[in-house]
Amino acid sequence: MGDDEAIKASYAKMNNQPVDWDLSDRPIEPLRRKQTTLARSETISGPGTFMGKATRTITFAPTNLEGWWLDRTDRPRSLPIRVGISNVWTTGQIVSNIVLRSGNPHNYVRMVEHLVSLRMGMGVDNLMIQIDSGDPPLFEQGSLDVVEALEKCGTVELDKPVRYVTVKEPVTIGGTYGDFITLAPPDDLDNPQIMVDCALNFPTAIGQQRIIFPLSAELTKMASVARTNTSLAKVIYCATIGRIFADVRHLGYNTKNVSIAGKKRYVNEPRLLHEGKALEAAWHRAVLDMLAAIALIPEGLFVGKIKSYKAGHRLDCELVKQLYLNQVLVPLEDF
Repeated sequence: MGDDEAIKASYAKMNNQPVDWDLSDRPIEPLRRKQTTLARSETISGPGTFMGKATRTITFAPTNLEGWWLDRTDRPRSLPIRVGISNVWTTGQIVSNIVLRSGNPHNYVRMVEHLVSLRMGMGVDNLMIQIDSGDPPLFEQGSLDVVEALEKCGTVELDKPVRYVTVKEPVTIGGTYGDFITLAPPDDLDNPQIMVDCALNFPTAIGQQRIIFPLSAELTKMASVARTNTSLAKVIYCATIGRIFADVRHLGYNTKNVSIAGKKRYVNEPRLLHEGKALEAAWHRAVLDMLAAIALIPEGLFVGKIKSYKAGHRLDCELVKQLYLNQVLVPLEDF
């Protein structure tokens, strides 16, 4: 889906962009065979994402249901929301984010990507996330608080096999800003994994960034400290004109929990440096944003190659929707 010539041009730009950190030869673990859930519950709290002066609490709990679920405890008459592409309501108008909703229009959770993306790398197949509002907490350490909470819970194996899916052929979707994302079957069928090639190109201090890596629990935890990035111009907009919008006026963002990039330099200290270059934006995009969309495939865990250039939530979610509309997802064993 998209303009062929524009996608070809973007492919050429990405392929000509140097790789800043190549971890493709990193040892990887074999695929898990049995589904897991948490061994016990764990609760964490923090300021709200969209209501920064309010404290929001989430509890990670075991469940007998398959998949990841969001349960609004402040809406006891509403069913839990399954993490799946069919429950995507919007990807945000002013603040880009994935919003999941099920049933009643008030039964939604915003900014779910930094939670649900961890379904792909943490080895937890079945999870109930209980949340006291539709506004999840925002942490200064990115999603590391969530990762550490899940680690404290531990996991137990269930007598159910893990299902894996892939695409039966490479598929690409292109956007209108020179952006694209491609999914392809795995190269190594003896030990198939998720292999990510992610590149950014910003007109700010973030600049060009490109990383290649196989997904693992270790790299998921490393990348979980990566914060959402924004430009200094958008910060100024939010502090001035943006204050007429309620979603912006009460945002919980500050200089500790978001990475701010000016034209020539960062306003605050960036994270995840490699050989002197900050790669926080690339790690955030790859692990905490893009993989959140891949986590919206509810039938199983995706394995294969992912190539992303300048893409965002809207294109990610459109791609996953097109996988179903065009029926290109297949069980790994069938492939």
